[in-house]
Order: sequence, then structure tokens, then C-alpha cells
Amino acid sequence: MAAYIEPRVLKGFRDFLPSAEIARKDLVEKIEKSFRSFGFVPIDTPVLEYAEILLGKSGGDTEKQVYRFKDHGDRDVALRFDLTVPFARFVAEHRQEIPLPFKRYHIAKVWRGEITQRGRYREFTQCDFDIVGSDNAAADFEILLMMRKTISCLGAGEVAIHLNHRGLFNRFLSRLGVLEKSADILRTVDKLAKIGREETLKLLAESAGAGKAREILNYIEIRGTFDETLEALNAAAVGPGGGFCPEAERLALIRRFMIETGIEGAFTLDPSITRGLDYYTGIVYETFLTDMPELGSVCSGGRYNNLTGLYLKEAVPGVGSSIGIDRLIAGLESLGRLSSRPTYADLAIACTGEKNTGAAQALAEKLRKAGVLCEVFLEEDKLPKQFMLAEKKGIKWIVIPGEDPLKDSFTLRDLVKRENREGVSSDEIRVRFMF
Repeated sequence: MAAYIEPRVLKGFRDFLPSAEIARKDLVEKIEKSFRSFGFVPIDTPVLEYAEILLGKSGGDTEKQVYRFKDHGDRDVALRFDLTVPFARFVAEHRQEIPLPFKRYHIAKVWRGEITQRGRYREFTQCDFDIVGSDNAAADFEILLMMRKTISCLGAGEVAIHLNHRGLFNRFLSRLGVLEKSADILRTVDKLAKIGREETLKLLAESAGAGKAREILNYIEIRGTFDETLEALNAAAVGPGGGFCPEAERLALIRRFMIETGIEGAFTLDPSITRGLDYYTGIVYETFLTDMPELGSVCSGGRYNNLTGLYLKEAVPGVGSSIGIDRLIAGLESLGRLSSRPTYADLAIACTGEKNTGAAQALAEKLRKAGVLCEVFLEEDKLPKQFMLAEKKGIKWIVIPGEDPLKDSFTLRDLVKRENREGVSSDEIRVRFMF
């Protein structure tokens, strides 16, 4: 007797049935349309990279989560854990082929061996958009503007974008005399929302000492209006009586752009936002759904001016963000704002016999050329069974050819109302579904 293998997927990995995958594709379509409206272009990179390429600037928890192994050629390779590091390699390798500033987007799967939870998986889709070759407030602001516009156009409701500046925080750490511990401090601060105030204070004390740990915690808890918070952060970074440092001036200019475009209400200056990865050097940010803040950030990123320095003598400046597609979908599902359907077809053409396939496909092609999404059924079941199949697929209309398959006269059945309309021409069908 044959032994069958139990069909199953690894923990943290998933199959997608048509209704779920169509919803994802529709979402990605809207995202790409938003990106293209800003002049961004798509790229792609390999799933596998040399481990040294991916891990050269990450370290910490990231390295523990990477799927890393030796390939058949005994090379040390790893699956990409994000799309930013491969993009840095891409820019370094194709520097002479791309115009700067270069605006790209990349939507693809990445892998991390982390603890699975709601909206968080080990295989998931990331959606990155970046500007490289420009280090100014205009580039920073365009990414922020795209984040807000793109998430909003997906039907997610209002968004709240929290931002900070790593350079400003580093000035503060330098003033405290603990800049050399910045990597550990940043990773600890990045965990504040997960582990709470007391545990954060304990970990900060291990890196910076008890007294300085309290000063760091006070710094990241500064609150007020955007302008009040900026003044307080600048004062903590430069000391009493100091003027605005360059990092604070950059944030003030970005704030002015927000006001001029009328979107300032979506942004909060939040000193607890640090982003744990080492390669960020300037502005950093995270995006939350106003109607579901407990979901966590659905879009995050920042400026990483030194990333390509690992591969080039010339350090190409960059700023970008990443949308967590899977987490965003989980949020939209919970809010009841994600439409799902098992098919793309507007209507189906019933099968009245295999011999009539050519005529049925000719009719379908005529309708498709007019923009009607049309499926041709392939099995000659009784009509009630074909009606049931169409309903299972979410199709609301079915065309039933007459006895003469070449005659331009059909029955159009409304599967919702259970009503037939006889003697309908292909042109009438086309006109009905074009609007």
C-alpha cells in the first residue's frame, strides 16, 4: 500500500487561497499606482545573497533571525531578511547605470526566523520605496508624503506617523558621554513599547549606568506639540543656550513642508522612535492605523546615508520606507475594510458542449477586448450546477449560449435575482459590463 506524505506547511509560512491572494494583489496594485504617481520605478533582486552582503551592517537580533546555510558550492549564503540591504548592494553594483537621485520601489518576499504572532510571519511580503543620491529635507519629506498618501488610499482610514531623528539622538548620547554604546541603547529603546518602562530602564542601566539610563528614558518620554518637542530635544542635545543644531533644523524644515501641504495633523515628533537597525543615520519613522494602533507599525523606515559605504568608497545617501503588507492586511481584515473575492471575472459563459468551445471563447475574447473580465466554463454540467459554480466563485452573471453557437443571441442570467433575460446580443452584454 502506498505511503502518502502528509500535506503541511512550515510554522510561520502560509498558503493563500484565491480570495486571499486576490485581495493581496488588489492591494499591491493600489500601492504600485500610488508609487508610480510620484515617479518611482520598480526593481528586483535575488532571493539569495552572500551572507556577508546581508549581515555586514545588521548585527544584533537581526543576525539571529536570518535563514543562513552553505549552498552546494559550500558558499556562505542567506535568504534576504529585508529589501533595504540588497538594495544597497544593487546601488553599489549598478551605480553607473542608474540616474541619481534614483527613486525605486520593490515588492517581494523576505524571510526571518522570528516568533510568529498575529500579522507577523517567517515568510512575508515587504514593500519598499526609496530615494538614493539625495540628502536633503525635500527627499525626506517626499517619502513621508508617499507613506501617508499610499496607506490612506488603501481604505485604512486615518494614519498617525511618528518620527524622530537619529542624528539628534546621537548628539544627546554624545553629550552624555555614551555615544560608543549607541547601538545597544538604540535597540533597547526600540523595544520600549514591547517590554515596558521598567525593563527598558534596567537594560539601559546595563549599557549606560543607572543615572544616565534615567536621563535617556526622560529624553525619549518628552512630549508636547511638534514644535515644543523639537525645542526640548534640541536643548537636551546641545545643552542650555545652544542654537538649533543641523538635525533640528532639518526637522523644522520638514515640519514647514507638512504645514504648507496641509498634512501636519498626521505627524507626531516622538523621541522614542529610534528603529533598532544600525544603518539609520537621520530621520526615522513608524506609521500606525488610527483606528487600530495596537496592530503596531505598518510602514516604517528612515535615512541611511552610510549604507552603501560597505560596498563603495562613495557613500551614496538614501532615505526610504517599507510597508508591511501582511500586517496591513491583518489590520484591514480586523477593521472590515478588506474586500475579498474568489475570482476576477465579471461574468461567466456556460458550457453547452465541448464542441462549442471555439464559439464560447470567441464571444469571451470579444468581451475581454471591451474590458469585460470573462471566464469560460469548461465542463458540460447541467445548468443549475454551472449556476452553483458561478455563485461559489462570486460571479453574479452567466451567459448561456443558444442552440446555434454562432448566432449572436444569448440568455443572460442574473444569479442574484434568479432571473433570465432572453435574446441578448454580445453588444448588449458588452455595454452592460463596461459601466
